Amino acid sequence: MFRTGGEGRAAPLPLRFFEGATEMVSTVDLITREPYKARTIGQGKIQPDGSLVLVQRVEDEGKKPYQRRWHMKQVAPGRYVGTMSEARGPVTAEEVGDRFRFRFKLKGGVSVEQWIIPLAGGRAAHSLITIKKLGIKVGSSTGMITRSLR
Repeated sequence: MFRTGGEGRAAPLPLRFFEGATEMVSTVDLITREPYKARTIGQGKIQPDGSLVLVQRVEDEGKKPYQRRWHMKQVAPGRYVGTMSEARGPVTAEEVGDRFRFRFKLKGGVSVEQWIIPLAGGRAAHSLITIKKLGIKVGSSTGMITRSLR
């Protein structure tokens, strides 16, 4: 379950899953528009301290692509904290059984909860996202994340 990151530090799941090349293809459904396809291409690197730096190219259908940056680290067994370029405040993640729950806030009172559910073999995971504004569900996303073994 663990692989050594730089300088011999363990790089735990879910950080290790995002090391190297990843791609997420999803459908986003917001109450303000018709559902649309989204694609995120990522490149992650485990740092010498065991943290993950992930740079993603986000391609939302009908919009100009942009870059998203994450920096996550383990702070306790099964608990992670970090930053994401679009988040307002910290990103938190926790291991819940065999799943991982990420939570963060965006501008305008929007909160996001993402469940990442790893699949057998370690090369793919389901992504389920719930988007709320002021506590009311305004959107969701379902997708598949795959990683390259290169």
